[in-house]
Parts: sequence; C-alpha cells; structure tokens
Amino acid sequence: MCELFGFSSEKETDIKALLEEFFSHSRKHPHGWGLMYDNKSVRGCEKAAESKVLSAILRDIGPQTDVLGHIRFATVGSIKAENCHPFSGTDITGRRWTLIHNGTVYSGSRLIPYLGRQSGDTDSERVFLYLLDRLNDAQADKALTAQERFALIDKFIKELAPRNKLNLMIFDGELLYIHKNMRDTLKRKRLEGGVVFSTERLDDDDWEEIPLARVMAYSKGKLVFEGDEHQGIFVPTLQYIKAMDAMNI
Repeated sequence: MCELFGFSSEKETDIKALLEEFFSHSRKHPHGWGLMYDNKSVRGCEKAAESKVLSAILRDIGPQTDVLGHIRFATVGSIKAENCHPFSGTDITGRRWTLIHNGTVYSGSRLIPYLGRQSGDTDSERVFLYLLDRLNDAQADKALTAQERFALIDKFIKELAPRNKLNLMIFDGELLYIHKNMRDTLKRKRLEGGVVFSTERLDDDDWEEIPLARVMAYSKGKLVFEGDEHQGIFVPTLQYIKAMDAMNI
C-alpha cells in the first residue's frame, strides 16, 4: 500500500516539517515518490529518502496553499517514473487536474480501453485517464461550475468504489477532493486556516480519521462540498491481511 498526503489552506503556510516526516516513511514505501506544489508536479522512481531532487525541493520549498504528496509501494505496475504519482493533465477547458491513489482496482472493465493509451502500466493511471474522459464528455458544450465538478467526481468515485480499494486525492486547481473506502487509512489534522490529510499521523498532535465512503471537497482549507455516504466500502479478506502482514505493510 502507498501513502498519501494532502494540504489545503486559505493562506500560504510552512508545512516543510510535515512533508519531511511524510517522505521519511519511504523506508517502507521505496518504489517512488511524487509531489505537487505550486500547481506543478515532480516525481521519481527511487526511494524518496534517497532522492537528491526531492531533498533539494524540501530544502527550498516555501509556504504553500495546496499540496499533494505520494510515496509508492508497488502492487500493480513496474518500478519506473511513469508509474509514480501524481498523475496530471488538462481537460478540454484547460483546467489542470492532478490525482494520487492508494489502493488497487480489482473490478474495472471500464478501464480496459486505457491499457493502450497510458504511459505506464498502473491501474491508478487508468483511473486518471478515465476521469479526464468523463470530464471532457461533460464539458463538450461549456465548462462545469465548481458544484458541477464536485457532482461529477462524487458520481465517478461512487461508481468505481465497489470491490475496489479507492483512497484518492484529486486537485483541480481550486478544489481538493478527498475520499477513502478502507477503514483507518486516512487521517486529517486541522491547522489555523487549513487542513492536512495523511495516511499516517505525521506528528504527536490530534489527528482524526476522515469519514468513510464519502467524497469531500475542500477549498482554501474549508470543506465546501460533501457527498452522501455510499456502500462501496472495501473490506479486506483474511488472505489479503496475511499478505500485507507478510510484506510488513
């Protein structure tokens, strides 16, 4: 399993210590890293703790308002840069979208057409390409409003979540969408004027589990949209739990 990091704030905030702690977890997630900051994405397939590029970024990074971070433990796809998160691209309106994923898509017939289109070979990239197509189809005549974009993301995730492990963070340049459908796998901590999300606690402060099986959208550190709870909760089998224990995940 991978780990996710997300941040949304109304004001530029120094989160360097949180990012450094997050990427230090790469000792258990050694198959790549990625970071979105200043609405641009950088990624590499080496262990985050050993990346000179990432080390330089974390040394010089300034206060931020919107950030996504990812460290990868490869379960689907080979170890190469094309398989590292985030995945980024623009829709037909020119809006830039960025996605990070923690989980595995076991049931995804709608993703099969993207096997020949993707740059890498992960299910996560196929999810992203499918999402861009859904967005483009919905915006053939005009761009969606923020509320309409949330409604589309909410429906998209509800359709894809059943039988799949689908912890996601998506950023569209304005809204940060948050979703988990596995218990005890994504937490949040409130900051002054903002909120940070992480798979694991990053300090000794109070962190709380986010709601399960419910899509939320944040803007400038505030919850602005929230969907209804859905039934697509992923429940690990005993065989799956034993496999994760064997890999020390």
